[in-house]
This record gives sequence, structure tokens and C-alpha cells, in this order.
Amino acid sequence: MKIKDLDKQWEDGVAKSITFIVTKDCQLACKYCYLVGKNTKERMTWDVAKQAIDYILDHESDMSEESVIWDFIGGEPFLEIDLIDKICDYLKVEMFRRNHHWFNSYRFSFSTNGINYATDKVQHFIKKNHEHLSIGITIDGTKRKHDLNRIWKTAEMEHGIMPKPEEEQGSYDDVVKNIPLWLEQFPGAGTKVTISSADIPYIKESVLHLYSLGIHEVNINCVFEDVWKDGDDKLFEQQLTELADAIIDGGYYTDFACSFFTEQMGKPMDCQNDNQNWCGAGRMLAVDAEGNFYPCTRFAQYSLRSKKAWIIGNVHNGIDKNRLRPFLTLDRCTQSTDECINCEVASGCAWCQGENYDAADTPTVYQRSTAICKMHKARVRANNYYWNKLYRKLEKEGEREAFENRKKQKVLNVKRI
Repeated sequence: MKIKDLDKQWEDGVAKSITFIVTKDCQLACKYCYLVGKNTKERMTWDVAKQAIDYILDHESDMSEESVIWDFIGGEPFLEIDLIDKICDYLKVEMFRRNHHWFNSYRFSFSTNGINYATDKVQHFIKKNHEHLSIGITIDGTKRKHDLNRIWKTAEMEHGIMPKPEEEQGSYDDVVKNIPLWLEQFPGAGTKVTISSADIPYIKESVLHLYSLGIHEVNINCVFEDVWKDGDDKLFEQQLTELADAIIDGGYYTDFACSFFTEQMGKPMDCQNDNQNWCGAGRMLAVDAEGNFYPCTRFAQYSLRSKKAWIIGNVHNGIDKNRLRPFLTLDRCTQSTDECINCEVASGCAWCQGENYDAADTPTVYQRSTAICKMHKARVRANNYYWNKLYRKLEKEGEREAFENRKKQKVLNVKRI
């Protein structure tokens, strides 16, 4: 059975997400990276990986989701391609041998910096598992934007010595050369773009550049950390408005997408009728090199600036449900301020549970960080501009009904893959 045939299993996202932190090392030292504790020493062993798999598959009744996403992250996951290949082979054999309900209802998922993508070992792995693979390569846009943040790590950085800006080596050229092969193997794949304060001026040109590379799905978001300066929201809105003009005037909206523009945002929310937690922490599961379990990778120590890791168990003793319990009761209203709850443009305002925890006054997951508030409101204003302009154009040209039908078909296609 191919992935495209797994309509029922993947519909509505009914999948358990299980993440292996196979390494905390990476070739890059991206300036906006939330992984503040990356290092070359903490790498998962086969013994730890096998124990984690055996525990998870032994507890099938505790993980009743119809499907599973086996996610691999780092650092850079493809630095550990040999281990990953062994893990995936073992998973396939064990799910079959146990007649596990996840057998043939799974995906192996990767977000990679793309540097090692074309190597023989990675390509062998892709060919062997292609029908069950989801791979996203992170490219931030134009060379100017990408190289501003996504720079190569140096030996000096290991000792806390940061290079001067003129000495930084960007990674754009090393990544972009692998984009054609990636798109050939995964034509519908999307990339992930991160926005921080320094690169706001390059949003418009970067999205259009990614379109020119043949990337049709650009998933883009602002960092959740408190890095925003006075005036960033105004510049952000200006860039998004200019991007909206370019997408609509250039007709890109027919075949390309940018996640900054969506009709499902910028409206009031009612806690009685729409009170879900934005984040999946607690319903997900992550395991690190030491065999510790976490409710999400953002609760591992290398992801935290000021708090202690929130460990919910390990491969030897299993999951401590008391440590997990706070996450199972999280919703929008239990962690939001009155201002957030009553905000007239609340829908679509995202948060990261790990950042909430890290930024909170006390070690709690019930205090929502509001660092992106002004950026969300700026996005809403630009989003309203986008849809108002687009629908005026469609109405004038008599194309609105056809556009609505294409949107419905795209939703159906997404569910099928």
C-alpha cells in the first residue's frame, strides 16, 4: 500500500508523533535556533534506540492513534543516517512481526538542513523507504536572507568564540544545489522558513525566490522567543502587504501557497466552543540519547535556556503518567491571559508549549508567552488585506467559484497524502 492510499489513516491528523533525538550536533550554527545546548557528544546509541522502540511497541494499548509519525531530529538528523537506517529497518520488521496496528500506517519524517541530502547513504535510505517518507529541507529564501542566519559552525564556536559578521560563512550555496533533487523525489514537499527581527526586510523577496526554485508550499513563521524590537511589527506588515500584492498581481495564488496567508485567522475565539491547545505537547513523545522521554523535544535540556528538562520517564522505567498529566489538561483558556482570551483577532495566534515553559515566571506550562502578540496582529492586518484584494480580483474576473473549487480539491489532495 502506498502513502497516497492511506487516506483513512492520515485524515484529520490522527497520528501519534514519536521523535528520536538522534544527535545534538549540527554543521550549522543558525542564529535563531532554539536549540541552545547543541553539542558533538550526545548521540543516540543503537541500544537506547532499540529499548525505546521495544517499550513503545510493547505498550500498544497506551498509544491507540490509528497511525504513527516516526520523526528524526537533531541537530541535523542525517549526520546519523546509519543509526536511522537501522532504526527504520527494525521498526518495519517489528511492526510486522507483532501485527501492530501501525504496520503500513506510518511515516518516517525529517526536517533537514539539506547539506547531506545528496550523499550516497542518504539517497540509499530514501530509495529504500520513499513511499513512507516525508522530508523537508530548510532553505530560508534568498541567499541574502538565508546566509544572514544559517551559517556554518566553526571550531571556535565550540569554545564560545563567535566569528565577526564579515567572517561568517553562509550555507545557502551548499543547500540550494540539492533542491532540484529533493523536488524531483518529493514534488509536493514544502520548506520551512523562520523569521527573526534581523531578516524581516527580506520576507517578500525570499518567498518569491522560493517559488522560483519550484517550491510550491512555503511554511513560514516568526520565532516565538522575545526578540522583537520596536517597529518590527510595522515593517513586518509592510513586507507581508507587498508580498500579498506580488502573489495576487503575479497570479501565484493559483499554484503556490504561503502559510502567512490563511482565511482561518484573525477572528475572536470562544473558550466554550473552541478551546483546544495549539501545541501537541503531551500527545507527542520524544526520546533522547540517554533514553529519557519528553512530552515534546522542546522540553529536553538542550532546548531550554532557563528551566530544567521536563522528563516524563525513560526507556528503563517507562512513562510516569503523573509527570505527563499537566499536559493532558492544557487548553487555550487555562494558560492564556484575559487579554489573549478576549482578543478580537485571537484565532491563528500560535504558541509553543516549550517556550511557554521556558519563559514563564515559575516552572509551569500554564503561563502563555505573549512575545509574538504584536507580530500576530500585524500578520492579521496583512492577511485581511490579502484576502480582500484577492476576492475583489476574483469577483471582477468571474473566477471566484473556480478558485473555491480548486481550494476544496487541494484539501482533498492533502488528506490523501
